Amino acid sequence: MSLCDRHGLQYFGIAGTGIGVLRHGGFIPWDDDIDVALPRKDYEQFIKYANEEYADKYTIMNVEYDENYPLMTTRMMMKGTKFREYALAHINVELGIFLDIYPFDNLSDDPKKRKKQMHDAWFYSKLLILRSIPKPVLAFKGWKAAIVHLICALVHYLMVILHISKRWLAFKCKEASIRHNEETNSEYIDFLCDTTPEMNIYKRSDVFPLVKKDFENTRLYFPNNMDSNLRGMYGDYMQMPPVEKRKNHFPYELEFKD
Repeated sequence: MSLCDRHGLQYFGIAGTGIGVLRHGGFIPWDDDIDVALPRKDYEQFIKYANEEYADKYTIMNVEYDENYPLMTTRMMMKGTKFREYALAHINVELGIFLDIYPFDNLSDDPKKRKKQMHDAWFYSKLLILRSIPKPVLAFKGWKAAIVHLICALVHYLMVILHISKRWLAFKCKEASIRHNEETNSEYIDFLCDTTPEMNIYKRSDVFPLVKKDFENTRLYFPNNMDSNLRGMYGDYMQMPPVEKRKNHFPYELEFKD
């Protein structure tokens, strides 16, 4: 992340990348990506500088660049490659091998305002996905999945009929996410648009000051205390999962550069 170092931008590894550095000193052996987060202000600057300095090698993809991209993250994609997971198999966007970049925002210190902020951002992020994907990939199957898929399809086609704009949904989601960013010393920060809005919540004091850790053959920044967040997401993350649960992001489409 030399770009961040050159421009004084703060970044930190999260989720599976955090497990990887604590348990394996690098990648989880069966994993295949890196998850990087930046505070919103640094995130916006990162996108600007990446477009200016690396446009010959990488493409920046997010909903602000292409309304058909249905996520609130940004992908920094290697030009000349293709990578498309099953969840995004049929969206009308060119996708390549990528680095996933997450914007982290402040949560309100007021519990009621925080709850509404989390609900609003998460709600609009899911509508954004359904606006492009009538049958999302679910973690469960059977009759429950059939019912959820039916509801998702109804919501999708209703939004199409009503001409609900994808950019409007993204705007509403971002508006909720950044709602309390003026509270510079808020207790919690979060990426609100994941599977659940609580999934990526961190105490600010557990993130900053950041610490550098060895990751494969380099050193990357991580939160100073990842344990609380990782245990909330994965349970006993230091325990190796059974072989049948060691899964990567199996691609619908994959093509490397020559």
